[in-house]
Amino acid sequence: MQFQRYSNFNDLASVKDQWNHLLQNGASNVPFLTFEYQSTWWQTRGGGEWPQDSPLVVVTAHEGDQLVGVAPLFHTKNILGKPALMFVGAIEVSDFLDFIVEPEHLPEFISGLIDFLLAQDDLPPWELLDLYNLLEDSPTLPTLKAEAERRAWSHQQIHLLPAPYVPLPGDYQAYLAGLDKKQRHEIRRKWRNIESSLVQPDFYHVEDGEKLAEETQAFIDMMAQDPSKRDFLTEAMQQHLHNTAQTAFDAGWLHLSFFTLDGAKAAGHFSFQFNDRLWLYNSGWEWDFRDFSPGWVHLAHLMQWSNQNGIKELDFMRGNENYKYKFGGIDRHIYRVTLAPKN
Repeated sequence: MQFQRYSNFNDLASVKDQWNHLLQNGASNVPFLTFEYQSTWWQTRGGGEWPQDSPLVVVTAHEGDQLVGVAPLFHTKNILGKPALMFVGAIEVSDFLDFIVEPEHLPEFISGLIDFLLAQDDLPPWELLDLYNLLEDSPTLPTLKAEAERRAWSHQQIHLLPAPYVPLPGDYQAYLAGLDKKQRHEIRRKWRNIESSLVQPDFYHVEDGEKLAEETQAFIDMMAQDPSKRDFLTEAMQQHLHNTAQTAFDAGWLHLSFFTLDGAKAAGHFSFQFNDRLWLYNSGWEWDFRDFSPGWVHLAHLMQWSNQNGIKELDFMRGNENYKYKFGGIDRHIYRVTLAPKN
């Protein structure tokens, strides 16, 4: 493998198509690892999560003309103040991260990558690889452990959060039948409450690019009604959400949807329709409509829509909120891995 380092995404534009093609067969085929998302995240460093002067350290590996691996990294001080190399996308706004490489090439790629990084005299000093948000079924986890043992480096694998998902049968009634009886009754009861009211319900997802910025801001304003999200939505974070919506829209995998009552937005979901899955990135609802349980009704509609439109799995992503399990969520988990030479 021939390794090469890049310090900006403009120089990587020539490998964009190969990057995304490799991702399809990679260890983790998730929207947060597409070239489009990674370069968009970098513009704001994750909505201001990291300093703008953090250096980019993307390393590619080729065999001849073929791209066989990408390590999307950057240099910063981690949460303990130690100089580290971390995944582009870490930590808060990119639910799943990984190296972009086919599983059979992982051992050679990771071993060669570390040798390459250690040989970079002009790279700012770093003490560890600090890699967040690796899925439990990623072959990267055992490969990193084996590489640490081979080098006699320290290795830690730390559980972060569950990330529930719902496999979908392709039939909404079959999906409902698989839920707990009490929960199934509750979903139907909330639907009947809407149907028996004097308001007119409707659902739509944004398809007009000229209205995307306006619709994205409406969604952000809806999110901000939740006190737990208000402080999170800084100017930089709002810019990240706008950038991400535009990027996903242009790439064809944005699913920004709204539930309306008499034409007024009652709930919204910012999702990605990617790899035959619907990834629920963020949600919000209008508190003035709380008597109609708009969040639940909208989610039930998304379940119905997904079953009818070939979606194989609905991914709730990180977090153990109770509603995810009421809608049939099955846990999988994400991890943080650190590797460092022993002193």
